[in-house]
Amino acid sequence: MNTTFDPAIRPAGCFDGDLDLFESQYAVPNGVSYNSWVILDEKAAVLDTVDSRKLEEWLANLEEILEGRAPDYLVIHHMEPDHAGGVRVLADKYPDMKLVGNAKTFPMLAAFTGLDYGDRALVVKEGEELSLGEHTLAFTMAPMVHWPEVMLSFEKASGTLFSADGFGRFGDADPDSPWVDEGRRYYLNIVGKYGVQVQALLKKAAALDIKRVCPLHGPVLSGEGLTLALEKYDLWSRYVPEEKGVLVAYASIHGNTARAALELAELLKAQGLAVEAMDLTRRDWAEAVAGAFRYSGLVLAASSYDGGVFPPMAQFLARLKHKGFRDRAVGLMENGSWGPTALRTMLGELEAMKGLTILEPKITIRSAATEENRAQMGELAKAMAGAV
Repeated sequence: MNTTFDPAIRPAGCFDGDLDLFESQYAVPNGVSYNSWVILDEKAAVLDTVDSRKLEEWLANLEEILEGRAPDYLVIHHMEPDHAGGVRVLADKYPDMKLVGNAKTFPMLAAFTGLDYGDRALVVKEGEELSLGEHTLAFTMAPMVHWPEVMLSFEKASGTLFSADGFGRFGDADPDSPWVDEGRRYYLNIVGKYGVQVQALLKKAAALDIKRVCPLHGPVLSGEGLTLALEKYDLWSRYVPEEKGVLVAYASIHGNTARAALELAELLKAQGLAVEAMDLTRRDWAEAVAGAFRYSGLVLAASSYDGGVFPPMAQFLARLKHKGFRDRAVGLMENGSWGPTALRTMLGELEAMKGLTILEPKITIRSAATEENRAQMGELAKAMAGAV
């Protein structure tokens, strides 16, 4: 099937609806796409491969598109196995095909395959171009977005940016399905730690006349969808909240902490704030991480456990710290029947995160919330409304 924007640029990727965990950690109930492209011109170029799970389907797609032609080039934008899983197979099938990458690509390729492709390597640098005929690929390096060898290519004739993992999302490649929620969950959990590098890439992209973006996961972005994605990436990579509101993240053992957290959520709503409550024992943790970055405020409510904090909250805090959570207002509520320890543990984790404002009062519940606790919740809700 030809693309609508340029009949010479053909999609060859595959959708994986059977995968349960992306990178063995992110739930993908709506599956994930592995995008690969072919540009047919005087020279034929394959852009990226797919995960080994989908090699057979991908090779069949290529065979149909190429119609007997041997590709002249394989462009490797990113060496992660879900995109480079077919490099060795394609290189074996077409021994005259050149492999296009940068100086950091080929050592990784050798490490993954055990083979040295040096005699077939076309090593490109920032700003260099590869002419295919009427189509030309201009290369841009994007180190640590989100691996060190990542590069992008801008096809000048069509205004198409092949963006590696940038602007990707979980789910299929249908451009009519919503991008933001799964795009947010994808970015903040996979790319999000590297905001400085993303900002550098956005500055490079601003100098290009981009008509559309083709990421390695998810749909082609153009028009209003592309504008929205660029706006979100700018916010996310500067760690700026998207919304004035609060994520109430709670981890409750027997239900009392959950009930108190939900009471507090209602008090926050009464202050005119957008509020989302998430049960960390049951909700997807990657969704919770994305929610924490989405809002300007965060409330953590957790039971004490074994002299620390209930493990679902401990895991959530570890993920936030790892992803560079910062610059938010934070409210805290602990529960402990005889020796509350959750608050101390949560504060210890938060100390390692930048720019957080820890609000007062910090609430301690002993088994079940009392009227005094409810009064404290009201104070905390007002403090949060003033801070966000």
